[in-house]
Amino acid sequence: MADNYITLQEEKGSINVSEDVIISLVNKVVNEIDGVAGLATTAGSELAELIGIKNVNKGTKVQIKEDSFIVDVLILVKYHYNLVDVAKKVQDAIYDGVISVTGVETAQVNVHVSGIAFEK
Repeated sequence: MADNYITLQEEKGSINVSEDVIISLVNKVVNEIDGVAGLATTAGSELAELIGIKNVNKGTKVQIKEDSFIVDVLILVKYHYNLVDVAKKVQDAIYDGVISVTGVETAQVNVHVSGIAFEK
């Protein structure tokens, strides 16, 4: 479970949103975009899975900074799709999805195209 939370100070108290919530939202949004083959993995996440550690943030990293956050997502794009167009769709969908769910409008979304997935 993540130790990092984005805190929104409201009139009646504070609201804390875990980075795991943002990661889950990002992962769902990314997998709904046409042209995305999936999230890319890193050597560290694959090693963690091998030794039995559940890795929720596979291909997604969230950095909490005061009342904002930065999202980095590594994607694989399907062959025959325009890499930049798919990446922009992912970026827009994540940004809009995160804002609509959290109300935080100071998010930064970085999309990294990590590879191309060819049909088998």
